[in-house]
Amino acid sequence: MASTADNHYYVPHGAYWPLVGSIALATTTGGFASYLNGGSLGMPVMLVGVAILIVMFFGWFGTVIKESEAGTYSAWEDKSFRLGMSWFIFSEVMFFAAFFGALFYARMYSVPWLLGEGSGANTHTWLWSGFNEIWPTNGPADMGESDFHMGWWPLPFINTAILLTSGVTCTIAHHAVIKNDRKRFIWGLAATVALGFLFVFLQVVEYQEAYHEGMKLTSGIYGSTFFMLTGFHGFHVTMGAVILLVVLLRALRGHFTPTRHFAFEAAAWYWHFVDVVWLGLFIFVYIL
Repeated sequence: MASTADNHYYVPHGAYWPLVGSIALATTTGGFASYLNGGSLGMPVMLVGVAILIVMFFGWFGTVIKESEAGTYSAWEDKSFRLGMSWFIFSEVMFFAAFFGALFYARMYSVPWLLGEGSGANTHTWLWSGFNEIWPTNGPADMGESDFHMGWWPLPFINTAILLTSGVTCTIAHHAVIKNDRKRFIWGLAATVALGFLFVFLQVVEYQEAYHEGMKLTSGIYGSTFFMLTGFHGFHVTMGAVILLVVLLRALRGHFTPTRHFAFEAAAWYWHFVDVVWLGLFIFVYIL
């Protein structure tokens, strides 16, 4: 392997983990496609692909961690990591913006048009003259089983408090690692991870309540936008908590210094991103 003394940018040689990842993804998607088409081997093949993917994650990330702890990376790699994480979070912002846009369009345009306002007069008169609902609605054809609306109290409010508190504990951990206060750093990380998984658990409880009341992903535009927004956010919280858990395990092993801790910093950026998205969800999905 070439050293950073010979090059401005460290370039590893003989890296085989990208190939392993490609095989894992091809196996997983192939097995999933077979499963959807009724293939008897679809599910076992997909699980094998997932297992290979997990092995790839441990192996590739482990290699990067070893290189980082060995002092292989310089300011060039640090800049690259920061740019990469910034663009990744930007892509996630656009991802959620699409779903918020769908919610806004359905609520501010589609429903008024169905009621006969503006350019929707003909739609109301000739197609859905009996439509007289306001948001939330499951559609003019009464799609789904219920017009049940998830209120903001108590679980969503409690989850909001939990996630905002986790943002505070994450910030405390960040300031602690900068000051080389490892005890406070570890405790802040542990609290953030615990609050993150608690959030996910309470969201599962909330979903059970919604399902019991008859609201599903198929329950019209409100049900679909509700579950797509909150479901993908819950997935992101789960992934963020797992990432922070890995960072916590590394911190317990003595990793990270006041000047070299971007793995934690990237996880903190991601965590604050999911905090902000949840605030938008709480306001536009639950309260308004």
